[in-house]
Amino acid sequence: MDCIFCKIIAGEIPSTKVYEDGQIIAFRDIAPVAPVHVLVIPKAHIESVAGITGDHAGLMGHIWTKIPEIAKAEGLNQFRIVTNTGADANQTVNHLHFHIVGGRKLATAFG
Repeated sequence: MDCIFCKIIAGEIPSTKVYEDGQIIAFRDIAPVAPVHVLVIPKAHIESVAGITGDHAGLMGHIWTKIPEIAKAEGLNQFRIVTNTGADANQTVNHLHFHIVGGRKLATAFG
């Protein structure tokens, strides 16, 4: 598979990990848009939110439980979570991922 996030999970491409367990990995974004910008991805390859099924319910619950823990460990009490689905939404890597963004006041508008 030619997925950059799968290669990061496999250790073939280096990343700055901030959290990892058996189901997910979280690492710093290489092009941060705020002082804290961490990506949280499942180790299972799911292309996007559109690819989530009922079989992923446990994994999604795990991700949503870990996101606030990761944010807190990064010093954030207030933060934004973003995920993009498809090219028109500006998804640039076709592997489900959630951006934790914070550390400064964020703009309110979306493009």
